[in-house]
Amino acid sequence: MIDYEQDTLIDPDALDVEWLKQAQLMGKYVAYSASAKKDMDDSKEKLDMGKAYIEMDIRKNPAKYELEKITEGAIQSTILLQEEYQKLNAEYNETKYEYEISVAAVRAIDQKKTALENLVKLLGVSYFAGPKAPRDLSREWIQESERKAKNAKVRLKRKVTTADD
Repeated sequence: MIDYEQDTLIDPDALDVEWLKQAQLMGKYVAYSASAKKDMDDSKEKLDMGKAYIEMDIRKNPAKYELEKITEGAIQSTILLQEEYQKLNAEYNETKYEYEISVAAVRAIDQKKTALENLVKLLGVSYFAGPKAPRDLSREWIQESERKAKNAKVRLKRKVTTADD
């Protein structure tokens, strides 16, 4: 089953699982594209054969198609107007569209592979770890000394206040 939108999504929290699925996913879409190409080729062959049969019939029975003079231009124009040809051409256009979409899907799955490669590289250099600022030990030492000094005064006041009571 082809689910293009779901298959192109990446779960950044499960890159290992995404990698395990990637080869199978690409295989599935390449097979789908090959099948779509075969359908398009078969449809093109039916269109060409249908066109040939219509052309032969026009040449045999020009009066049936209301042609006074048989010229290549008149024959080709008459073929285009035939309902049978229009149906075959519509079928061919539909299968061609499906094939083009399948080719785009294969490209998207290949892009997913590239995205996975880049996400793994970013993970390897701790891109997702969050910012880490270098510690300023001299500032931290001054802040710690000030905190201790304030706490020492508080204790002294308490001792003084407690001693006077």
